[in-house]
Amino acid sequence: MEYLERGLYYLLSMEITDIVDMAIIAYLVYQLLALVKNTSSERVLKGVLFVILALWLSAEWQLSSLNFVLNKLVEWGVLALVILFQPEIRRILDQLGGSRFSFLRVFNKREQISSIEHAIHVTAEACQDMSRDRTGALIVFERQNKLDDVLRSGTKLDAEPSSELLKNVFFVKAPMHDGAMIIRDGRVLGAGCMLPLSRNVNLSRDLGMRHRAGIGMSENSDAVVVLVSEETGSISVAVGGMLKRHLSVETLRLLLSNELLPKEEDTAEKKKFQLKDLIKRKKEKHE
Repeated sequence: MEYLERGLYYLLSMEITDIVDMAIIAYLVYQLLALVKNTSSERVLKGVLFVILALWLSAEWQLSSLNFVLNKLVEWGVLALVILFQPEIRRILDQLGGSRFSFLRVFNKREQISSIEHAIHVTAEACQDMSRDRTGALIVFERQNKLDDVLRSGTKLDAEPSSELLKNVFFVKAPMHDGAMIIRDGRVLGAGCMLPLSRNVNLSRDLGMRHRAGIGMSENSDAVVVLVSEETGSISVAVGGMLKRHLSVETLRLLLSNELLPKEEDTAEKKKFQLKDLIKRKKEKHE
């Protein structure tokens, strides 16, 4: 009854600022849980919550010795948590610092969209050929988060993408075929880059190092990663730590367009492109 009365008193004395405050805290807790879900950090977080619960119970039940030990554990635990969660903290700060404001890209938006559309088109063409020939490929489309650290691990190119360029880079005897290709704003910035491996222990065992690296890259950034399996020729896409496998070329093209092209693109422009594509297909069908 005492806790019930105390809770009722808090509810009656709440103001708008208190509701906003609790909503922000709830959102931060949700983002923290989403960040560590399905990773090794999830078990660490459960242990931390257990210690906090034990600390609260020891204070409520007046267990002085246990409360003293747990308080000291919490004091030193803050430093330990910073060390344990260093990759997650770095990922959050990198995502915040790597964000680019949309108003800075207003002036060259149409040219950028055109470059991305071209990159999507040539990527789909190259993946179709590499899938048929069973040539392994790992292509990373950068979005808001800058991948400069990843680029420094490979060879800088800064070239306009083409189907021939992609197939030559990933040719089995090419010096950069084992690494990843990085594409930013429709241009190939580098190849032969090393990507972080996924730490998800629940991944299928038939996934090789190339797929684990692609998933790891999508876990550590907002990049869209295209993969072609060297063993099966299967085309896959990794986004947000999730792998979509066994895609057709048309599905790949559509998925990349949905993920990479701005959602606010003019509807009239979309209809124009769709009409052109429809006319082209009808011509090809009659021929």
